[in-house]
Amino acid sequence: MLKLYKIMFFNTMIVGTLIAISAYSWLGMWIGLEVNLLSIIPLMASQKNMYSSEASLKYFITQAMASLILLLSIILMLVSTEFITPMVNSALSTLLNSALLTKLGAAPFHYWFPEVLEGLNWFNCSMLLTWQKIAPMSLLMNNFLQINFMVFTIISSLVVSTLMSFNQVSLRKILAFSSINHIAWMLSAMITSTSVWLIYFIAYTVITLNLVLVFNYGKILTLTQIPLVFNQNKLVKFTLVANFLSLGGLPPFLGFMPKWFTINWLILHGLPVLALILIVLTLIMLFVYVRIIMSSLTFQYTEIKALTPNPGSFLLFSSNFISLASLVGCTMMFNLI
Repeated sequence: MLKLYKIMFFNTMIVGTLIAISAYSWLGMWIGLEVNLLSIIPLMASQKNMYSSEASLKYFITQAMASLILLLSIILMLVSTEFITPMVNSALSTLLNSALLTKLGAAPFHYWFPEVLEGLNWFNCSMLLTWQKIAPMSLLMNNFLQINFMVFTIISSLVVSTLMSFNQVSLRKILAFSSINHIAWMLSAMITSTSVWLIYFIAYTVITLNLVLVFNYGKILTLTQIPLVFNQNKLVKFTLVANFLSLGGLPPFLGFMPKWFTINWLILHGLPVLALILIVLTLIMLFVYVRIIMSSLTFQYTEIKALTPNPGSFLLFSSNFISLASLVGCTMMFNLI
């Protein structure tokens, strides 16, 4: 049963993000981020999870440090200029962007992200993987983006996510490094077009929530527990396989479309080398996803033949129908436009 205080803090977390993305000044954006931070900490508390206190403390310390750096850069900016405008000062811009990338969990500021995610339940993981990315990325768009610094961050995120994903057993850590990989793609989309970033973020959110829904449905946390879920029914097995392939960006799944747009816009804006690096390193990440689902594609499990009704079936079916049909629907829509 949901507790009243969790509903209240969930609402204030949403309000904090809305304040941050709709503020006219950098100070208002900082206030929105602080409201968001102070609201999500109580949501992380769980009596059933013994590691939630450690994870929430790590999250609070890291985010508070990033907020201090953010506030310092805002104060230095206000000292140097009377108006609060996107900063053209190189040092202050890098300082502010570093604080926002720390809040986001992008490499090389990513060290807190997998550790915090490891200590949370699936509901809190879904919030950290999706909703908590909106405010820092919106603030990054409002700032002056140095191409060299952003390209360094993008390549760092790609390299770290691909190398660290190998030999991982925990599904939460795999999703954390997958998120860092997708942050690189989102930052690339942000450099070229805000609309492409929005499309990428929506697609990534749908796919991630589908995966989290399956993991929460089967109550699984590690790779060794995945065969237990395959014994349930074919729908769960198909859901897991399709969403991992979609997360890797294979057609005809939804995850292919935003990658397609991002590559197109990068080439149009004269960044073909960055597009090539994104493609090559994401192929290595795709190998990690295929390794996870290989057991379902090759091994035979004894499934329950009788259709046992369960409350999660309709939600699984409807969410995955959206994930599978969206690429076809969006392609037809864009062709009509």
